[in-house]
Amino acid sequence: MSTQKTMNALILENNDGPFRLAEIPRPVPQTGEVLVRIKASGVNPLDTKIRAGKAAHARHPLPAVLGIDMAGIVEDVGAGVTGFRRGDEVYGMTGGVGGVQGSLAQYQAVDAALLARKPANLSMRESAALPLVFITAWEGLVDRADVKAGQKVLVLGGGGGVGHVAVQIAKSFGAEVYAVDGAPKADYIRSLGATPIDYATETLDAYVQKYTDGKGFDLVYDTIGGQGLDTAFQAVGRFGHVVSCLGWGTHALAPLSFKAATYSGVFTLLPLLTGEGREHHGEIMRAATKLAEAGHLVPKLDARRFGIGDVAEAHRLIEDREAAGKIVVDIE
Repeated sequence: MSTQKTMNALILENNDGPFRLAEIPRPVPQTGEVLVRIKASGVNPLDTKIRAGKAAHARHPLPAVLGIDMAGIVEDVGAGVTGFRRGDEVYGMTGGVGGVQGSLAQYQAVDAALLARKPANLSMRESAALPLVFITAWEGLVDRADVKAGQKVLVLGGGGGVGHVAVQIAKSFGAEVYAVDGAPKADYIRSLGATPIDYATETLDAYVQKYTDGKGFDLVYDTIGGQGLDTAFQAVGRFGHVVSCLGWGTHALAPLSFKAATYSGVFTLLPLLTGEGREHHGEIMRAATKLAEAGHLVPKLDARRFGIGDVAEAHRLIEDREAAGKIVVDIE
């Protein structure tokens, strides 16, 4: 174990302000915690909203270290930790919100309940791209909607961050999957084994008729919010289920109610913000490892490489919708 007392970390002092590279005390793992040497930090749209101070549901008191997702190597374990040991390669959704230190740092003391061993067949970068999007997709499809083989599942935004993972999870359960997104993502969606639907050229009524004989889909996952959730309510079939990870607006429930369909919301941050349910996040990450090692889960990464000094540019690409997949920062 290293005797190093300090570490480098990227500090945000003001909303929408610049990041500052600083030398700060290295955390010491407390009871139930694991000290992880961070190798890669995934960047999510939520990270950019937290930085801008535009995420009321995800307050992170400043100054702070951002970074929700991470992959790295266990450096030390605190008292009471039995599931991990020094040298284990791990990943998880571990901080960067609610006052919990994030992953834009050399080290992070992490609640061991949030972690799982990373997939042996994925790199650190690929692993760091998964936690938030996988947990969000899994909680919706599996925990809330109990996705089953043979169901017709529609994913709105199926080529996006949560969407492309939701498609792969639903396929792994044996569902028949359809994904609405732009035409440029059609080939990628098809490569995942799903049927692409171009929102610009295919109307809701047309694709519901074409793929379900007008009956509607058994399960609809809305990853877009706003108009997307209204579309989901209209696309679901009788006794079906709608899930959304962005269901924050005001919506008419009549299209859902008249079909005796049900709705569930997903709020992935709750365990980090409240401490409740952290063990389940670890369980979900273990499920991700199994799917990945079985060849059923591959994250789509932006091919560009980013170091600790490039985080502002990584955020800009996400804000300007120029990312071609999940952006990951290499932590040296």
